[in-house]
Amino acid sequence: MVRVDRRPGASLAVLCFALAVSQPVRAAVPDAAVEAAEAPVADGLTDIVVTAQKRETNLQRTPIAINVLGSEDLINRHVLTLTDLGDGSIPSLRVAPFFARKSALVVNIRGVGALGDANQPAREQGAGVYVDGVYLGRAQGLGAALYDVERIEVLKGPQGTLFGRNTEGGAVSIVTKRPSGEFRVDARAGLSNFDGYEGVVHLDLPEFNNISIKLDGLYQKRGGTVGNPLAGEEDFNNYERYGGHAAVMWKPSPDFTALYEYDRSRDGTTPYLVQLLARGSLTPAPLSPPRPDRVKTADIGVPLQESIGHTSGHLLNLEWKASDRIQLRSITSYRELDQSQYDNGAVALSVFAPNGNFARYSLADFDQHQWSQELQLIGNLPGLDFVGGLFYYHEKVEDNAWSPNTLRWNATGTAYTVLPPPGVAQSPFPDRESNAETDSAAAFGQATWTPSVWEERLHLTLGGRYTHDKKKGELTKVNGALPVVNGVRGEVPFRVKSDRFDPMVNIAVDLAPTVHVYGKWSTGYKAGGANSRSLTYRGFGPESLSVFEVGAKTEFLDRRVRLNAAAYTGRYKNVQIDFNLNTLQAGVNRTTIETVNADGNGRIKGVEADITIAPVRGLTLNASYAYTYVRLPEARNPFVTGNPLVPVYPIYTPRNAASGSIDYSLPIAGDMSAFIHLDANIADRQVTSSSDPTRSDRQKLVNGRLGLTAIQLGNQGAQLEVALWARNLLDHDYVFLRNTSGALGTYGIYNEPRTYGVEARIRL
Repeated sequence: MVRVDRRPGASLAVLCFALAVSQPVRAAVPDAAVEAAEAPVADGLTDIVVTAQKRETNLQRTPIAINVLGSEDLINRHVLTLTDLGDGSIPSLRVAPFFARKSALVVNIRGVGALGDANQPAREQGAGVYVDGVYLGRAQGLGAALYDVERIEVLKGPQGTLFGRNTEGGAVSIVTKRPSGEFRVDARAGLSNFDGYEGVVHLDLPEFNNISIKLDGLYQKRGGTVGNPLAGEEDFNNYERYGGHAAVMWKPSPDFTALYEYDRSRDGTTPYLVQLLARGSLTPAPLSPPRPDRVKTADIGVPLQESIGHTSGHLLNLEWKASDRIQLRSITSYRELDQSQYDNGAVALSVFAPNGNFARYSLADFDQHQWSQELQLIGNLPGLDFVGGLFYYHEKVEDNAWSPNTLRWNATGTAYTVLPPPGVAQSPFPDRESNAETDSAAAFGQATWTPSVWEERLHLTLGGRYTHDKKKGELTKVNGALPVVNGVRGEVPFRVKSDRFDPMVNIAVDLAPTVHVYGKWSTGYKAGGANSRSLTYRGFGPESLSVFEVGAKTEFLDRRVRLNAAAYTGRYKNVQIDFNLNTLQAGVNRTTIETVNADGNGRIKGVEADITIAPVRGLTLNASYAYTYVRLPEARNPFVTGNPLVPVYPIYTPRNAASGSIDYSLPIAGDMSAFIHLDANIADRQVTSSSDPTRSDRQKLVNGRLGLTAIQLGNQGAQLEVALWARNLLDHDYVFLRNTSGALGTYGIYNEPRTYGVEARIRL
């Protein structure tokens, strides 16, 4: 007996699956006919290529749940960094800043992956981010500007077999454009409100002696969206980013390619303003009353400077086609990151005391070096496709933090003065300091067998990955001095290690040339570590997730409609839970956090559906929906006598989320055409602190782009595009982070107001 789930979204999943399998099952057709079915057709949908299985495959014939944003999708939505994907354009992907800071990002897929405190040297996120196959090990640096991106693939569900550790929620794979070997120029420049301007240039040089070169450069700047009334100081929520990227590809023969890439960028941002939305039992200062609505200028001016991140990296990708059936690949990478984090955006959380100091200025520095090496063997034999490989990752991270006050109240809270520049007289520097070192080695393999029976409609995939993790480090300062544990003063070490095997089983069936269904079981895990905000740097173990998933990928009506759907359920084990020590009192600035592995199991389940329709020439309609349910187990609070079990809440996980878009292009004269893009993104309220059930506002965002393209400039082939764009077109206000403290009250952070601009693009 089949039990039908009546919850929101479940009926949509059943409908999508029914539509998929209701397509007529035709007799098997020759390979040429299948290829024709997958090729672009006039006025219909075109193929989408992905590399989710370490080789290029058609999205519709890849039996896992994937969403893809192409380069033009990113331009239409004015996506400059991963931060901008926080608009919900992919409903099951949530991206948010670490509290008020954009200098570190929280990435969450299907409700899995987010950290309450992302500013950690010895902790991991559960959703991996990759650029050209290279894993980015820290949440810091993820907000840097994106270079010439070909597509962003969001792989949903555990990716432990082919992608490895820290991909239990899934993986975000960013693929950049390679050198073409032909002379090409793609340049954009624009102006926007809040004194914004930007420019980007992509230059491809002609191939010479089998060498092709591509150069990318960009600059992005925007003023703050909330004013800071202290003269001479930065406003809240501004940015300035710039950087460059160079790629050199050597192809001495059709069978061998060597690609070297180097990138370097600078990312400067100021924090969001945190507002007190409703008062608690404590009486706020008269000069800092609750502000339930978005403010344009803060009530209190504070010293504020940009958080500066520098990222750089080298990549060497070697590919050798040993035969028609065997390919060898090597991916070698070395990356560096240093990130300062200067956050004085939370004055509203200061406790008032007559003539007392306030305005906690979080000053933190973060340095990371990582090296990785991956070897891949990719092949296909009659009836068998396979990939296998070895992977090694080494990382060193250091961090420190200091949180002096910057302002002082008068006796009545009706005025304040600015304290002298922070110094050791106010509090020792640094207040906290730690380091961590990670080594991870893995061997992996995956094979897909297509038996000759049943007209080769059946595909059975088995995969597995063995990983050995080691992590160690020291907590070198607490409260500005050597830590004291059990009466002994000295550096506090931690050391954790684990061995892990992640299997995967996938059964896929071609019901028709354009109707494919699959069932999948896979596991993934997030590595163990330690919390640098702990007083003891106590280590904790890995958490894991195992998921069953079924899905359908279909195209019909002469490839004018593409409908993909998936449903999944899984078990969450040894979940890593943060507990904060409540230090809400005047003059106390340190945050103490312990991380523990919960004893019980959690559950996740959900359904997803994506539909694309091309009803007439030039018009494309898209819609995506995700229903996500996560239940975390209760965990024991180490800060309370007796360590009682307390509830824990999944963060950045709206129960229902959806996105839709309309793209229309209208020919005008010659190659010139007018175009319009509109997208709308909605999401339910969500919890933003694992210890607080207070929910954010519902999200409603509309983005748009309108312009003319392919305007001919002379007879040299140059084309001009001009466009107007807007994010949050309807200027909808909502609080995307909301927490409640019984004494202080309710506080939160508002989304960005409407931003808009004009842009010109020249392609040659």
